[in-house]
Order: sequence, then C-alpha cells, then structure tokens
Amino acid sequence: MINLILCGGSGTRLWPISRTLLPKQFVPLFSGESLFQKTVDRNQNFCDDFLIVSNQEQYFLALDQMLTLNLKSTPRFVLEPMGRNTAPAIALSCLALDPEELVFVTPSDHLIKNQAAYEEAVTQAVKLAKQDQLVTFGIQPHYAETGFGYIEADGNQVLSFKEKPDQTVAESYLAKGNYYWNSGMFCFKAGVFLQELKQHAPKMYDACLQAFEQTEKGEFLRIPTDAMQAIPEDSIDYAVMEKSQHVKVVPSDIGWSDVGSFEALSAELPCDENGNTQTENSVLLNAKNNLILGQDRLISLVDVEDLMVIDTDDALLIAPKGSGQKIKQVVDLLKRQGSELPMIHQTAHRPWGTYTVLESEDKYKIKRIVVKPGKRLSLQKHLHRSEHWVVVSGTATVTVGDKTQLVRPNESTYIPIGEKHRLENNGQLDLILIEAQVGEYTGEDDIIRFEDNYGRA
Repeated sequence: MINLILCGGSGTRLWPISRTLLPKQFVPLFSGESLFQKTVDRNQNFCDDFLIVSNQEQYFLALDQMLTLNLKSTPRFVLEPMGRNTAPAIALSCLALDPEELVFVTPSDHLIKNQAAYEEAVTQAVKLAKQDQLVTFGIQPHYAETGFGYIEADGNQVLSFKEKPDQTVAESYLAKGNYYWNSGMFCFKAGVFLQELKQHAPKMYDACLQAFEQTEKGEFLRIPTDAMQAIPEDSIDYAVMEKSQHVKVVPSDIGWSDVGSFEALSAELPCDENGNTQTENSVLLNAKNNLILGQDRLISLVDVEDLMVIDTDDALLIAPKGSGQKIKQVVDLLKRQGSELPMIHQTAHRPWGTYTVLESEDKYKIKRIVVKPGKRLSLQKHLHRSEHWVVVSGTATVTVGDKTQLVRPNESTYIPIGEKHRLENNGQLDLILIEAQVGEYTGEDDIIRFEDNYGRA
C-alpha cells in the first residue's frame, strides 16, 4: 500500500506561524517535529512507499524533513504548479500507479494521538478497499463542531454526506450518534478510484489524463501549468464520494485533530496548572487559559484569561480565544495591502539553504544568507537592485557576468543592476554571508532565472 500525502493549503488560520512558503504542516510545533513528519512516521508501519503531492516550494521542505526519518524507500513526488483541489491531485497520482495498487490518502497536517486505534481503522479500510470499495474515515465527534462536514452512517454503510452545519444541527447530529466528522482520509485501489472519477466527473478525468500524458516524468512528476489550468477544480467528496455507489466508511475514534485553528492547537499542547501553554520564555501573573507561542522574546501576561498570544520575528498576533476564525480576514487584509507577511517568514527556507531579513527599509534590504555545502543559487539577474555580498564564514564561489572568483571571509563582491550572477558553496561547511540590496525595489519577485538546479522558473 502506498501513502498518498496531500500537502496543499497554506494554513492561514495559524498565521503568523504558518505562511504560504512555510505552511503549518511543516512548522515544528510538537517537540521539534512537524505535522508532516508525524504523518509520515505513523504511516510507515503499514505503507510500503510514499507519494507526496505538493507545490514546488513545499517539495524542498518535504524532502528535507523526510530525510530526518528512517524510511525504507525513497519517496516520490507529484509537483503541481497550482492547486485544483483534492480530486485532481488524487487522480494525477493514481494515474502514475498500478491500477491494483492500494492507495491510502491522508492530509499532511492532521494530528492523531491513538496509534493503536488508528492502525485498526486502517486495517478495516484495507479489507473494504480490496473489495473494490472507496473507503472514507468518519471521526467519532466529541462535541458539536460547525467547521467540519459530517457523514451519516449505518455501520460501514454511508447514508449521506452533510455540509458544515450550524450549531443547532451539529448538536442534533451529536445526539443521534451515527454522524461522524469527515476526516479527509481515504483508502481504495488506484484503478477503482479512476473508474469512478471517469463515470461521475468525466471532464475532470479526461483533463487529468491529458495533463498526465504531458507531464515531465523523472525523479518527480511535474505537471505543466497550462495542462493543470485546464483541469476542473473540485474536491474528492463532491466529484466522486457523494455520487459513487461503492463508498464505505470506517467509524474511527483515534484521537484526531485537524489542528485547523489556534484553539485546536491549544488543546493539543501541554499546559501548566492554570491552563496556560507551557513555555520557558514567559512570566505569568494571575493569567489563566492562555495560548502562548513565542520564539526569542520574553512574553509576560498579567491578569488576563483566554488569550492567544502568537509572537514571531516579524509579526505579533493577540486575540481572544474564540476569534481564531477571523485570522484569515487579517491575512486577506495584509494581502490587499501588498504585504509579504502572509507569504514568508523573516527566515525563509530555500532548496539551497536559508536567508534571514535583518532589516528592510525603503530602497534597501539587508539579509543573512546561509548556503548549504554543495549547493548553489540559480544563475539570475535583478532589474531593480544591486547587491553587495560580504562573506562571514566559508568560501563563496561567485560568478558575475563572465568572471568567476572565490570570495573568502571578510572579503566582498558587488553585483550591479542587470548583471547575471550566481552564488555557490563548493566547500564542506555552511557558507554564511551578509547581503545588502540597494535599489528602487527589493521584493523577492525581482528575479529573472537563466539556470536553476531545482527546476524553478
């Protein structure tokens, strides 16, 4: 059985710790481990291989985090130029598999605490999937949640799928006892899913098939942009599960959470005797039931209750518990203002290493750049800024125009506006340098690439 992990989504309700280029599934929230790593770790006991669906930026994050795990096989990737929801992502993946291959579809950002119950639920799902059924997992609800869809069931038989209810309807579901939260996890044969998609969403099936036939096939499957745009956008629930006559459900009580809000995250983190999130860098006086997430700065709370205090290097969020659903509105507002804060952290991860913005003002920006051994940046140029590089440690191989030179610690080089250039680390240790950008515009999109080791445009 192969574990198909869906890495889409930017986790905007967990901003500012979750950003587009480092979404919540890759943030080390649980004792230094991310939700993505937890997903891989708990599934490798019964899955022979992994197929990861992600965008280009998440590919490098996923690959780096999987390298920290003791995997039996090398994971495969499907790279989407844009999201078209879950049905196309699953279809494109299944087209790359043997029709008889069992596929276990999981999101990358869910938390499951009862491993034994989880493995038992998966065992039941596998038995049904081998009988050519499309299997979904229904989570036993423990409270009336209005943010999830529901599945009405009679044992393994699905009676109906329900949209997200209001509070009154959700309470009635809970009272009836045969309604389950829709988990977004599935198990089926690759060929069975494709047959059902072809029957119930033929236009999507045809578009996915055409896109797959045009796809670059190598160490990963990279879907062409034009072909991806031509695929109708829809979820697996709407496209297939709600229409098929071959759907079963496995009721599951597995300690599941989608960690979809700070309120949900707060319930999963260890707390002190007053209900405050345990953190070493805080001083609390008469403070109760507060979620506190910080990094370097001391956080002190006095005479407050039920607050969410989320502190990062470049953004601070303070809100009462219960207002987590409004955080997405903050992100939308920042996007309309042209801010980069929804997109990227002060420290950004790249396939070659990281960069940290130390200072950013009108017409200049200062960064700390770390290039991993054996890595290099793309051959590129900028239309609106020049750059000064000062090496702090390591040795940089720098190409500017048609000249290449070595730049050692306490030495510098200059890249004029519009000049092709490249930075490489051919040494055995991290290369660390300070970059000063000067120009009318210093945004991250002022990059024209000519060559790139990582397939970026």
